[in-house]
Amino acid sequence: MKIEQIYTGCLAQGAYYITSNGEAAIIDPLREVQPYLDRLERDNVKLKYIFETHFHADFVSGHIDLSKETSAPIVYGPTAKPEFDSIIATDGQVFRIGKITIKALHTPGHTMESTSYLLIDENGKKNAIFSGDTLFIGDVGRPDLAQKAAHMTQEQLAATLYHSLRDKIMTLPDDVIVYPAHGAGSACGKNMSKETISTIGNQRTTNYALRANMTEAEFIKEVTDGLLPPPAYFGMNVAMNKQGYESFETVLNQGMKAIEVNDLEVVAKESGALILDTRKNGDFAKGFIPQSINIGIEGDFAPWVGALIADVKQPIILVTEIDQEEESVTRLSRVGFDNIIGHLNGGFEAWQKAEKEIDTINRISTEEFTKEVKIGESKIIDVRKETEYAAEHVEEAFSKPLAYINDWIKDIDPKEKFYLHCAGGYRSMIAASILQARGFRNFTEIEGGFNAIAKTTIPKTNFVCHSKTLNN
Repeated sequence: MKIEQIYTGCLAQGAYYITSNGEAAIIDPLREVQPYLDRLERDNVKLKYIFETHFHADFVSGHIDLSKETSAPIVYGPTAKPEFDSIIATDGQVFRIGKITIKALHTPGHTMESTSYLLIDENGKKNAIFSGDTLFIGDVGRPDLAQKAAHMTQEQLAATLYHSLRDKIMTLPDDVIVYPAHGAGSACGKNMSKETISTIGNQRTTNYALRANMTEAEFIKEVTDGLLPPPAYFGMNVAMNKQGYESFETVLNQGMKAIEVNDLEVVAKESGALILDTRKNGDFAKGFIPQSINIGIEGDFAPWVGALIADVKQPIILVTEIDQEEESVTRLSRVGFDNIIGHLNGGFEAWQKAEKEIDTINRISTEEFTKEVKIGESKIIDVRKETEYAAEHVEEAFSKPLAYINDWIKDIDPKEKFYLHCAGGYRSMIAASILQARGFRNFTEIEGGFNAIAKTTIPKTNFVCHSKTLNN
């Protein structure tokens, strides 16, 4: 028997590849399935089952394409109603893979179809639990995402989750390994650890939501407290996972179509496409196609695309580094952005060589910022998360998280100069590109962000202020 966690950092997502005696199972596969097919061939094993822990909201699973390629059936837990052929397991149903068995444990609460899969080895020992979004390392699944589909409140879903954890998962032996679907950085929980593997015993003692003698009421209160609104694309990803989707190869072939420099503006106008530049923020600042948006591929690319563009049907034209076209298309497809109509042939360098119009971002170093800024007079916008801001920030800075830019941008006075920063420059450049695309040019972005500012003499505090309004 072999268990492999295939962890994708940019999505904070874990898929699982399990083999035993010539047979295999895959749990929660990613959208692009060729790596799995290559692995199955290399290991000379037959894929027997594809297990889905639930209808994922934060990414598009590869279950449908993988099933078509291998003829392996897709397995969901009780109450799931996918619009394609699948096995709907009963609670406690056992599936044989080689010399091991996988037992479906219905664990509703995150969603009502949520199911964990218990692996029992060839000796009959309970070895591992693939907990999906029911149990994370240090956290549990948020109970607010499935309210509409379940016709339940988040409190009712939280109560259901409480009993799933207590009655199904926490009754397992302490040495059972916990393999969750996500780690730190995922929006499917609020307090996930950077660790991606643990044990039942460890979680029993360290996970805030699994405290001994914790009442149902206490659990509901703590699990629902502080939940941020889910990204807008979540519902669309659930629909794609439930209803089906275009094959990844079709999406990739379309995205790999090269658009010539002289055709780009016409194609963008006729299609209503957004020009998405995936280069590094420093390169983008020095020059970019006017009205384009920068979300760098070397960062939390796909989640930020989903959070800020929201509509997965939005037509997109890519501007990438040479040889990063396929990677950019792949990452977009993982979160359901399939309407990629092509990429700029030759990238931004080709645009420059053709002497087309170029825009830039007004970016300064922290040394320059130190000389210019006047605390109490200068307006400073911090686009980090509220928790980052609360830990420490520049005195008198406003907390305006990037995730909510579409809400707070309306409060910006286009005549009032301000400074903009995040932790290191990735998120603030995203914000800068959005602001500039919408006509704001009255700001300066700080290179290096708060990580660099923290090393300067600029006054800083952890006192929370100016977090509500930009007009005071």
